Amino acid sequence: MNGELLARYDATLQGLARKDRLRTLSPRAGLDFSSNDYLGLAASRRLGEAVAAAIARGTPVGATGSRLLRGNAPEHEALEADAAAFFGADRALFFGSGYIANFSLLTALPQKGDLLVLDELAHASMHEGAQAGRARFMLAAHNDVDAAEDAIARWRAEGGMGRIWIAVESLYSMDGDYAPLESFVALADRHEAFIVVDEAHATGVWGPDGRGLAAAFEGRDNIVALHTCGKALGASGALVTGPRTLCDYLVNRCRPFIYATAPSPLMAVAAREALAMLSDEPMRRVRLHENVAFAGRQLAERCGVTPSGSQIQPFIIGDVRRTMTVAAALQARGFDIRGIRPPTVPEGTSRLRISLTLNVDDADISAMMEALVEVLASP
Repeated sequence: MNGELLARYDATLQGLARKDRLRTLSPRAGLDFSSNDYLGLAASRRLGEAVAAAIARGTPVGATGSRLLRGNAPEHEALEADAAAFFGADRALFFGSGYIANFSLLTALPQKGDLLVLDELAHASMHEGAQAGRARFMLAAHNDVDAAEDAIARWRAEGGMGRIWIAVESLYSMDGDYAPLESFVALADRHEAFIVVDEAHATGVWGPDGRGLAAAFEGRDNIVALHTCGKALGASGALVTGPRTLCDYLVNRCRPFIYATAPSPLMAVAAREALAMLSDEPMRRVRLHENVAFAGRQLAERCGVTPSGSQIQPFIIGDVRRTMTVAAALQARGFDIRGIRPPTVPEGTSRLRISLTLNVDDADISAMMEALVEVLASP
């Protein structure tokens, strides 16, 4: 072969390299300031012991089939029952990942003739689902309820007659800011609309018992929430919670749920144990919130940066090359902080994404801030 088959792919990779946007995989190293293991559950003894006990009693590693065939394990059903009760929803469904769950929701539930209004900074999985779905979709300015209402008004003026869906994150993964959920729910109520709330970065960290920022609204007929299990819960997969009718519809009409092999029963065990830990070990959330407050004060005092108020703190640098240089320098000093570039974030907003977890303490945070100040002062 003369390489012509691969030429256009090589050209794309070379173009990304010229723009400092070529991605590569790197191993874990240094203090954790980049993961989503906010409560430190991923390597916790209790989670490990729950999985070990499940293996000892014969729980299989793999599901071996879709949920509608032989893949529906007792562990899946136990997790879903506990999750529905914990989050205050009619029903819960367990998916293999948050990405697949978001994609599934927005391709299966909004119907042809409906309108989906999507926050412009919502996760890529929501954008992919909107593009692949049957409903018309419009983007609304980030966290702008008026912009979402304007989109609805334009669609109605053009003759739109279907149902309206609104999709937002409760806590945004790159900016660490919160959606005005109460206002969005009120907007949905005014228009008899559904609202999908991605709680990926709020589940386990915010709300009563870590039930998320939309906890006060769960159980309503027009609310569907997504709770990932691979972030604060320390496992993998995702739980969709909502009205029983909509969950039953997903079982019957959601192709990624119907045709995919079910998640590992062991992950269902881990996620179920993590939910129990949220209630049993509230001090984990207290300590994390203390870390967030401490880091916020350090950023404000030492770097003049306004803290986000959440466990996700963006440090915007702007220039792609400078961002990646600073990130590499911090990694070389033993702090695992990653640079985030377009297209993940908008042009001109390349940044360090500083993630706060229970895998570090105040001394680690202070040392990281000292290193950040020194690196930024270097040419």
